[in-house]
Amino acid sequence: METILQNVQNKLSEVDGLKYIDENWGQLDYYSPSMPVMWPCCLIDINDGDFSNLGKDFEKSPKERQMGNFALKIILANLKLGNTSQQAPQLQKNNGWLIWRLMQSVHEKLHGFTPGENSSKLIRRNFQRILRDDGVQEYHVTYLFEVRNV
Repeated sequence: METILQNVQNKLSEVDGLKYIDENWGQLDYYSPSMPVMWPCCLIDINDGDFSNLGKDFEKSPKERQMGNFALKIILANLKLGNTSQQAPQLQKNNGWLIWRLMQSVHEKLHGFTPGENSSKLIRRNFQRILRDDGVQEYHVTYLFEVRNV
């Protein structure tokens, strides 16, 4: 899984505008108001997995082989300092909508990307907005993938 996370992190480094990309270890949850990130940020984690048996391969270790189905969670967050109301200046509105452009860029990089040697391509599954009271815009996007022969 470490290799998959590193490959995803490397792929996300191609997205212009992301200033911090790291594994999610609670940066947005436990450190308010001084979160240890730069804005906008992208946090990654493999947060769910299921396994099924494929049988035995006596030439490999372990001999019992499995297929793993995993969920990769991408958290996009930005500190929103301005508003996007109809009356706001256009520059302020453009800055306020930045997270949506970043989400599209992240999707273009990750959807269909193969993060590991024995893995399938990443396929977007769902999207969720996290409502916060500290001025941070936070969105979670989940991508599914499989890993064979684990």
